Amino acid sequence: MLKNILTVGGWTLGSRVLGFARDMLIAALAGTGPIADAFFVALKLPNLFRRLFGEGAFNAAFVPEFTGILHTEGRPSAQQFAEEAFAVMAFWLCLLTIAGEVFMPQLMLALAPGFSEDPAKFALAVHLSRITFPYLLLICLAALISGVLNGLERFTAASASYVVFNVVSIACMLWLTPYVPTVGHSLSWGVTAAGVLQLVLLMIALRNAGMALRPPRPRLTPRMHLLLRRMAPGLIGAGVTQLNLTIDVIIASLLPPGTVSVLYYADRVQQLPLGVIGTAVGTALLPTLSRQVRGGEAALAMGTLNRAIEYALFLTLPAALALIVCAHPIILVLFGRGAFDATSVLFSAQALAAYAIGLPAFVTVKVLMPAFFARGDTVMPVKIGTACVALNLGLNVAFMHPLAHIGPALATSLAAIANVLSLGAILVRRGHFVPDRLLIRRVLAMLAASAVMGIGLWFLTGWLFAGPSHGWRQVLDLGALILAGMLLYGIAAQLSGAYDLREAARMISRRRGRRSSAPAEAASAEPAKTGTTTD
Repeated sequence: MLKNILTVGGWTLGSRVLGFARDMLIAALAGTGPIADAFFVALKLPNLFRRLFGEGAFNAAFVPEFTGILHTEGRPSAQQFAEEAFAVMAFWLCLLTIAGEVFMPQLMLALAPGFSEDPAKFALAVHLSRITFPYLLLICLAALISGVLNGLERFTAASASYVVFNVVSIACMLWLTPYVPTVGHSLSWGVTAAGVLQLVLLMIALRNAGMALRPPRPRLTPRMHLLLRRMAPGLIGAGVTQLNLTIDVIIASLLPPGTVSVLYYADRVQQLPLGVIGTAVGTALLPTLSRQVRGGEAALAMGTLNRAIEYALFLTLPAALALIVCAHPIILVLFGRGAFDATSVLFSAQALAAYAIGLPAFVTVKVLMPAFFARGDTVMPVKIGTACVALNLGLNVAFMHPLAHIGPALATSLAAIANVLSLGAILVRRGHFVPDRLLIRRVLAMLAASAVMGIGLWFLTGWLFAGPSHGWRQVLDLGALILAGMLLYGIAAQLSGAYDLREAARMISRRRGRRSSAPAEAASAEPAKTGTTTD
């Protein structure tokens, strides 16, 4: 499992780094003005569906079922199941895409009601959304193929596909912008073009894996009925989670102009650890847990969940504290140029600190959800998620005026904390999760090490960024800050027992030993086979 987590996390990290490069260009060219606001809302609609299907209900229902069929009935049955799912999903998503294109003004009134006060901004948001909306069809079909690849335990292609998105977006911004009305138009066309390329590349990867899909005519077969029944509550549950993010956009559109962009840039920074750690652990964990649960290995599944939480928190806890302490220099160095002025830097940094409060909860939710999905339970997360949406809405309304742009971010963080506490309590009550002594001891050590790092970063931030600095000096100062934080946490974590370098070295040594012994064993087995045949 750790190898799969590192594979997904490595590619996700590459995608996030390119994503930062893309966002830095957007910040320099559009800042937090009306074009940026309109594009970010246009991107929000297809992204909601991507997260809903790619990381939500479909993944939760499809991957365990596909994995189970693959291991019990073989590849032909699993391929037939995947082909039927592809055909049904493509049919309904095509209808949804057409409906979205026709009723986009009404969708925009629901998603960003505050834009209606500025007719030009509203019209631009509708136009850009119509350009980006086909991405939901493309990326949801890509999510299905990614689910098949993940079920086959081939994580590289699915994880690498998001690198394509950022490469195409950057290319369109640099080369297409002079030929279209605004940079928002070039970005929007880049979204749809990236979706086409992602789908094509994933289909090639699946063909190379020996499971090229040939979708039949869409039919609701018994297996499709079962898949849809399992998706239905999960769809609501995942939709509930995404509704929290949608509420942020709705509230932000009612706040002063630029708030949508401020929240976007802050969210993009906290998405780096969330995507690299949370998505990687959740993606790698679901097939493993599904296999162990179906095999009746309850104790092994319990240990897997404990180690997954440990892996996730080892990097998430220090990342959250570092983002809180260093929010201003991070935003300043990443985005503070061109149209992104000092006020935009300050507001985005404040929102980032509020998001970072909930970062450990955002990641841990992605670890705990597979423990429900692997057992076919998509109902309980729905109930908990529904309550958390109500909490998020109430907090947003309460924070909207006194906290302005900080309110939506803080409300989302507090709702995520409530969500993870509720999920954990249910799993403990059912006996599906009991924190073992090693997890408790190491989490306490991680908290102590993170505190040491946080204190050190606080003093270093005040020293490095006390006076005015520009250009490469800021970049070097931030690099020094990050390096110092990593060293402080690494040393403190080793001394406190949060991890053991000798244990990690032994694991690497054992893995290398297994790899080197495999060819030797195969070579020694060949003569024996030949001799038996001769006899």
